[in-house]
Amino acid sequence: MTEPIVDAAPAIDFDLKNLPKVSLHDHLDGGLRPATIIELAEAVGHTLPSTDPVALGQWFRESADSGSLVRYLETFDHTVAVMQTHEGLYRVAKEFVEDLADDGVVYGEVRWAPEQHLQKGLTLDEAVEAVQEGLEAGVEAVGESGREIQVGQLITAMRHADRGQEIAELAVRHRNKGAVGFDIAGAEDGFLPARFRDAFTYLAQHNFPATVHAGEAAGLESIQSALVDGRALRLGHGVRIAEDITVEFDDDPENEEGTIGLVTLGDLSSWIRDRGIALEVCPSSNLQTGAIAGFGDGIENHPLDMLYQLGFNVTINTDNRLMSGVTLTDEFELLVETFDYDLDDLLELTLNAAEASFLPLEEKEALVEYINDAYANLG
Repeated sequence: MTEPIVDAAPAIDFDLKNLPKVSLHDHLDGGLRPATIIELAEAVGHTLPSTDPVALGQWFRESADSGSLVRYLETFDHTVAVMQTHEGLYRVAKEFVEDLADDGVVYGEVRWAPEQHLQKGLTLDEAVEAVQEGLEAGVEAVGESGREIQVGQLITAMRHADRGQEIAELAVRHRNKGAVGFDIAGAEDGFLPARFRDAFTYLAQHNFPATVHAGEAAGLESIQSALVDGRALRLGHGVRIAEDITVEFDDDPENEEGTIGLVTLGDLSSWIRDRGIALEVCPSSNLQTGAIAGFGDGIENHPLDMLYQLGFNVTINTDNRLMSGVTLTDEFELLVETFDYDLDDLLELTLNAAEASFLPLEEKEALVEYINDAYANLG
């Protein structure tokens, strides 16, 4: 992990939205504008829980805030339903980029599962092309406003389906046309990455990178399979790697109550930390889906701070901005409020994300330099 070049961070007394950000874990079908959903739903004849943008946005947030990943995923029935045409995919992708830029994101990787968007007759390739056109239109619109953003697609296969090989081939087909990586998503528990072992082998043979959802709804076995069978370079969420860390508290009465005395990493957690395998942590989403239920009830119990302090390659992400009702700025503010993070911490987390991106080395170095320069100019 690159060390920040800022020697002493000033107090965080300005809008965090202005900080340059890197988004690695953000689902296309989880980031729609409520007003857009309503308009697209009317065009395709899909019935929604509400046709008022404010009420619909609230419905998504309340439905997602259940503590269950299964219930959380059910909210996607409505967003996916309005993303079945070229027009729908194009508009959602374009607005997705514009909303990222409005939040200060300068580089984003957008993940989505093309196999879920074929109900109106699109082919897999046509769906990917429609999204790419929308992403490029969004980048152009951002550029016209005097800002910059770069985006790439993470082509995703649904882990409960049987199209892993087909989607892996799709991703490789579009590697020079917007696709920067591969992912598997959906119901994690009971569907190990080993299910797609041949697809991951195909990707490795074609030198195409993969990030794998693991360590969210399932634990260490899922993470192990993501590394071994999925050859994952990053872990989507990955927070349950903390289950492989033993924390003993110091009983010395002269120390403050609850002081950590000894931390022991298991073989799996040591492997991930020592090799800098990035964790795509999504704080608010992890709380909503119950991913951190084993560690406590509140965000203050999220293991991300322990992982960060222990030297894990932690990155901060939103997962699904509509369902969680958050932006990356919101997640940064949450870290500041909960863990007393300062600008040095936010810079390090942002550099972690930049270096873990699937950009070519030269572009990655330019991104790191851009972020460092922006922080250096804050003082």
